[in-house]
Amino acid sequence: MKDEQRDEPAQEESENTDSAKASSAETASETESVEELKQSLSEANDKYIRLYADFENYKKIAARNREDLLKYANEDLMVDILTVIDHLELALQHVTDDAPSDSLTEGVNLTLKELKSVLEKHGLVEISALGKPFDPAVHHAMSQIETEETDENTVVKEFRKGYILRDRVLRAAMVGVSKKQAASDKEKQSVNKEQEVSTEENN
Repeated sequence: MKDEQRDEPAQEESENTDSAKASSAETASETESVEELKQSLSEANDKYIRLYADFENYKKIAARNREDLLKYANEDLMVDILTVIDHLELALQHVTDDAPSDSLTEGVNLTLKELKSVLEKHGLVEISALGKPFDPAVHHAMSQIETEETDENTVVKEFRKGYILRDRVLRAAMVGVSKKQAASDKEKQSVNKEQEVSTEENN
């Protein structure tokens, strides 16, 4: 009887220990589950942020493409009209040089100005070339011209005008670019000038 009473506290202590271990294991398991859940939520949040950023970038690109489409929708038409401008300017030049006619010259000039004015309203701007430093972004070099009258790499001749549509080069200007004269050419020019002076004095 006394032995049975002594065994009961030991049994209760053992049961309490087992219960504590089980409780500790459950707590550890729950903590692990919470950490896993936190990690999963963090990963899901990161994916959401990346997807949202990608979507925002896509919207910006789509909006920019749509804007460019509207801005440059008439680009092909502008190119064709530039040919008309070239012909008008050429006609005006020949009329002025070969067969001056005030009424015809005035009419062509007026038509040309009105056409350019309309195109300017739609974003077409003439590229400034003559006297400007050569810029390969807007100038297309057709030739090099030896001269001492301007700095090297300066546009000294314009073969065909260039144009910019809004912020895009629609057609580069075809130009002649200055370069330094060779030493032999300078000597020839000097001799020719001396001969001219001598001839004038003799006369």
